Amino acid sequence: MADPTSGPTPTATPTATIGLTGLAVMGRNLARNIARHGHTIAVHNRTAARTTSLLEEHGDEGSLVATGSLEELVAAVEQPRVLIVMVKAGEPTDAVVDALVPLLDEGDIVVDAGNAHPDDTTRRQQQLEEHGLHFVGMGVSGGEEGALHGPSIMVGGSDHAYDRLGPVVESIAAQVDGEPCATHVGPGAAGHFVKMVHNGIEYADMQLIAESYDLLRSVLGISPAEVADIFEEWNGGDLESFLIELTADVLRHTDRTSGTPFVDVVADAAEQKGTGRWTVQSALDLGVPVTGIAEATFARSLSGHREQRDAARKVFDTDPDPVEVDRDRFVDDVRAALYASKVVAYAQGFDQIAAGAEANGWDIDLGAVATIWRGGCIIRAQFLDRIREAYADEPDLTTLLTTPYFAQAVLDGVHSWRRVVATAAQSGVPVPAFGSSLSYFDGLRRERLPAAVIQLLRDSFGAHSYQRTDRPGTFHTAWAGDLAEVEIEA
Repeated sequence: MADPTSGPTPTATPTATIGLTGLAVMGRNLARNIARHGHTIAVHNRTAARTTSLLEEHGDEGSLVATGSLEELVAAVEQPRVLIVMVKAGEPTDAVVDALVPLLDEGDIVVDAGNAHPDDTTRRQQQLEEHGLHFVGMGVSGGEEGALHGPSIMVGGSDHAYDRLGPVVESIAAQVDGEPCATHVGPGAAGHFVKMVHNGIEYADMQLIAESYDLLRSVLGISPAEVADIFEEWNGGDLESFLIELTADVLRHTDRTSGTPFVDVVADAAEQKGTGRWTVQSALDLGVPVTGIAEATFARSLSGHREQRDAARKVFDTDPDPVEVDRDRFVDDVRAALYASKVVAYAQGFDQIAAGAEANGWDIDLGAVATIWRGGCIIRAQFLDRIREAYADEPDLTTLLTTPYFAQAVLDGVHSWRRVVATAAQSGVPVPAFGSSLSYFDGLRRERLPAAVIQLLRDSFGAHSYQRTDRPGTFHTAWAGDLAEVEIEA
């Protein structure tokens, strides 16, 4: 339990429902959103000028209480206190949390609303539990606009914490069909884990969109504006999503200086903040193949290796011969391949959430996750309604790919998918996410995979053993001897 005598002595009755420290763009907009929805929020920033500017520019939007120190912030919030931390992940978050702990009382709640690694969240929860405090890892998706107008919110932590925090986050979240895009995902680091996987799916989604753009432009030889028209048309159908809509918008933008398509003056090296890499590392630990997310993450890494790319281009400067395609058919093929690959990416992401929940003892409702991703978040898309329905019909679903709707969508597009990947290879257009997603699909549907060869090689050089298809047991063959097979006792 925190020492109550170490905290500040309030000079007045606390007036704020909730507090927030860290007023960069996300924190500032989240504070405004909370105030706009009728909650009194105490705000603090290490640099006081940001607090002052927030009150001067937006103080009329709701009840914002300025505080000049963490002590004042804590004193301004009603007990049990809820204090949101919106600073950079890692050491900056640790520093703020460590500074808050001696100021708090038993039952108070500290909320990390940044993109934290789930392991860090677990560590912080254990540390705060020793002081009788609650630590919440809260995933917030939607960027700065979502933070202001309604994000998707994934809350982890204890029931006690959500009882206090829930009414606030449900009121400020995006709303779809009268339902808030916010929920108590589960205990422990469940909230940050789900947000991490969300971001991994986001990596795959953006890579697939980028590959679609590259294919349409490179194979058809059309302009970014023409590609934008195609994406706008796609957004009126089953591909309707925030990212598809946004792609059409950015591809139409032209450089004000040169008048050229803006996409052509932007460096082709994609940055990342780590959540995609965390997702892949976690999937490896869990034994879950998230091939689309992994290839999207590696594609960003490759894009940043400019010296290697420059060196390779000097050596391998011969492009393949152009491939002749029917324009309308190719556009339809890319659309179908994009949809099928997106289904794979989401299916893999939900597989990872299920595996993470099982490994950590979290009871995560996958249908609820799909529900809160329908609005506010970056990967919001029309077909999340279908995912929600799939888990409502079959909560213990093995994989989304086998549900009637998604199975039919993949079957309808599989021939287009194969043509697109083949055309990409013939044209020299890299499509790591399309290709890996198709290979994953083929790996699932094949009766026999070549893993038997791998098992025999492992047994041959390392006596790692193998199983047979015709009888139970574990076996080893004396490859360097008489080739006799022996059964290994359990």
